[in-house]
Amino acid sequence: MIGVPNSDLLAFSQYQSNADTWLKNSILPYYPATKITHITVGAEVTESPSNFSAQVVPAMRNVLTALKKVGLSKKIKVSTTHSLGVLSRSFPPSAGAFNSSHASFLKPLLEFLAENQSPFMVDIYPYYAYRDSPSNVTLDYALFESSSDVIDPNTGLLYTNMLDAQIDAIYYALMALNFKTIKIMVTETGWPSKGSPKETAATPDNAQTYNTNLIRHVINDTGTPAKPGERLDIYIFSLFNENRKPGLDSERNWGLFYPDQTSVYNLDFTGKGSADVITQANVTSSNVTTWCIASSKASELDLQNALDWACGPGNVDCTAIQPSQPCFEPDNTVAHASFAFNNYYQQNGATDVACSFGGTGIKVDKNPSYDNCIYMTAGSNKTVASNTTAISSTSSFATMNRVPTWVFSCLLGTFMLVLSKS
Repeated sequence: MIGVPNSDLLAFSQYQSNADTWLKNSILPYYPATKITHITVGAEVTESPSNFSAQVVPAMRNVLTALKKVGLSKKIKVSTTHSLGVLSRSFPPSAGAFNSSHASFLKPLLEFLAENQSPFMVDIYPYYAYRDSPSNVTLDYALFESSSDVIDPNTGLLYTNMLDAQIDAIYYALMALNFKTIKIMVTETGWPSKGSPKETAATPDNAQTYNTNLIRHVINDTGTPAKPGERLDIYIFSLFNENRKPGLDSERNWGLFYPDQTSVYNLDFTGKGSADVITQANVTSSNVTTWCIASSKASELDLQNALDWACGPGNVDCTAIQPSQPCFEPDNTVAHASFAFNNYYQQNGATDVACSFGGTGIKVDKNPSYDNCIYMTAGSNKTVASNTTAISSTSSFATMNRVPTWVFSCLLGTFMLVLSKS
């Protein structure tokens, strides 16, 4: 997902040529190698102190026209993101309604989305609902852990978590305006792992619980009470802690990773495995030696991209797989990628995350060394930072590498991870 910032809305709304040029420079060189599926034109404009809202739909139309010119309007959808503040009422969900002060902006926007089968994008944070009103919202309800139901008195529908209730409030708000076909995409949700003294719920345990339960909820295609079985597309905010962001401590601590690329806590993206927080003391506790090699089932293109990254930004010494060197033969991408993957894996904590490479890496317990080609082992690891967390052996984290840019170039900005099921 690629975003057009609010600061560019005026230029995009005024001249078609600006949208054409941006598409030519920012999308076409990377598509389809990068799986770009959406373009967001502006972000939470109703929350901005500047009045950008009137520029959003004209800018969206120009971006769509640019996509049509190159035949991509069916493959890349155009939308814009909103905060939950776009609603004037969200409880009970069946009473969900848009803020009337945004009517002049929302009507043409919703018509555009419906006409082009684009999603209504919204950022939803149960954390803030709990933090700001703990007397009305229980922590368990916000974390998907509630043992009791909240009942919508108008529909009789039962809600076991706040996220579902907030999503359904948007559904009902859309239906109230007779926009029944627009899908909802949650472009940001998550939980902070650290906060200021008064933000007592911002802990690694709560962040891990929220995101783990979120993933399970999404992957199971549970839907929401108002839309049972409806597939949800949801992005976790955020990939990294933003250590230079101003404001309360929580503002800097929404990430799955620290800025140095080590994990804040363990997260299983399959929705099936264990999600125990593992401390640094456990990182080297296993006596089982493992190696990381390239999957023979991965495509040649994916392996080559991963190999290029490992030998470039990944800082792997790939001298041994050069011509006349001991690991050059067999001269094929799988063999060369296996050597590079293993070096990166061993040098970066020998965790599941470090052997992902976008799903092209696999761990093995049989030494892949041969002849004079010796594969590195954990004995030659670099020192692991004190805040490193390991991925448990029961977890599967095959969708994520330790943040190479080629894997995450399709994320919104640089800090959201898609959980949608294809």
